[in-house]
Amino acid sequence: MPASTLRDLIDSHLHMPFPFACNPHEREAAAGVDAWLKVWGLTDAPDVAVMIARTRPAQLASYNSPTMDAGLLQIMANQIAYQFVFDDRAEDVGRRSPGRLLPMLGESVAILRDGRPPSTRLGAALADLHRQVRERCTPAQAARWASKSREYVHGLLYEAVAQAQPYLLRTGDCTSIRSLTAGIEPFYPLSEAAQPRELTPAELHHPVVQRLARLSADAAVWIPDLFSAVKEQRAGGMINLALAHQREHRCTLQAAVLLAIRQINGAIEEFQQLYAQVKPELSPAGIGYVEGMIGWIRGCYHWSRTVPRYADVASVPAVS
Repeated sequence: MPASTLRDLIDSHLHMPFPFACNPHEREAAAGVDAWLKVWGLTDAPDVAVMIARTRPAQLASYNSPTMDAGLLQIMANQIAYQFVFDDRAEDVGRRSPGRLLPMLGESVAILRDGRPPSTRLGAALADLHRQVRERCTPAQAARWASKSREYVHGLLYEAVAQAQPYLLRTGDCTSIRSLTAGIEPFYPLSEAAQPRELTPAELHHPVVQRLARLSADAAVWIPDLFSAVKEQRAGGMINLALAHQREHRCTLQAAVLLAIRQINGAIEEFQQLYAQVKPELSPAGIGYVEGMIGWIRGCYHWSRTVPRYADVASVPAVS
């Protein structure tokens, strides 16, 4: 059957070699997320509660990590929910003026780097999340989590500056910012913590494993960009892979989505080839760590195509 909507077009052209899977603890994690957000007052605002309902953080965690135990899955689901709340707040504040973001981002960096006490609800939630990670992960894993989380925080300032500029970003600039604001890599230490032992430095810093991490994070966030392009276009967003291709090539959204899919398919193909090359050198823990990266590629696809947050993609025809 020919594609009738933009979502159908994505499904028919995107290469997804990794089969769907979900975690049996998903419902428990969803209830835990709601309770955790309520404790820190993050869903007191009706618009935030609606956003969480439309975003389904526990479902994304479940699809990304189908074999993770209930405790780690809960931390992951809490972190996903927190990042959506934080990201939407940063986008709203930064759109008015990037400088307005500085207190919010500064508080986050101080909590993650220096262990400073929080002064806002968002900061209190982050401090509690950091506590959960330290209690479950090794000191080295927790340090990697905090470092990657700080990169994500810094990325939001880059995004706000880009949104405020009068010139249009090229695709390469967009993907550089997107690699920071994706917020995928902070979750990799949780995948490492799910393994029977900590990875050796040789495995963790192996050039191929490092490249796999980059490919996974890019593919995992570029896939939601396909499904969120309609939403972002209507909201005036710029940091989106499909919209970047549309600006650069001055083409229709449908044609831009196909260009983005070609880029994503290339990243997934390279990931498969490199993984097959390095897998014989990895320990069971190393293999499990890379399988966690695969989970993000697979999970983001299956979550993005059904989540209410991106439902607008089904309202646009496949042909302009």
